[in-house]
Parts: sequence; C-alpha cells; structure tokens
Amino acid sequence: MEPEITSELIRAARALLRWEQRDLSEASSVSLATIKRLEAKPGILAAHHLTVSALKRALEAAGVEFTNGASPGVRRRLASKDSASKPP
Repeated sequence: MEPEITSELIRAARALLRWEQRDLSEASSVSLATIKRLEAKPGILAAHHLTVSALKRALEAAGVEFTNGASPGVRRRLASKDSASKPP
C-alpha cells in the first residue's frame, strides 16, 4: 500500500530538490495557490486525488522517492545528474 501523502512530505521533497513552491507548481501543473494552501495545513493532503497524483508524479520525476512503512518519508533516488534541475 502506498503511503498517504502529507504536507510535511511535500515540503521535505521540495527541500531535497531545493525547489520553491513555484517550481513544484510549474512541474506539476497545480496552481501555486493550491500548493500554498495544501502545504499550510499539517497532515494528509486535503485535495482531489488527481491533484495529489500530479504533485507526487512531478516530485518523483525530479528524483524523489516516497518511502513507506512505519515511518513514511522521502529520499533522493539515485539518478542522472540532471534530476535535481528546476523544471523548464
């Protein structure tokens, strides 16, 4: 089972990539206002599953891996040196 995505995981993933909220917005096609709203509330993201999926896909495409288990988290996936670059 996939871990629930929380605002804390999204912020941690952005930190690993050194992305601002605007970078995630551009990479995921989710509005900046929505990302700000979602990150402001602690816990599981209160958003449509398509929005959560878009955020997760964008972060994973940039090299983040969401971990599961008793202590969900994020880590960098070993990938090419371009994976941490900002979205176009």
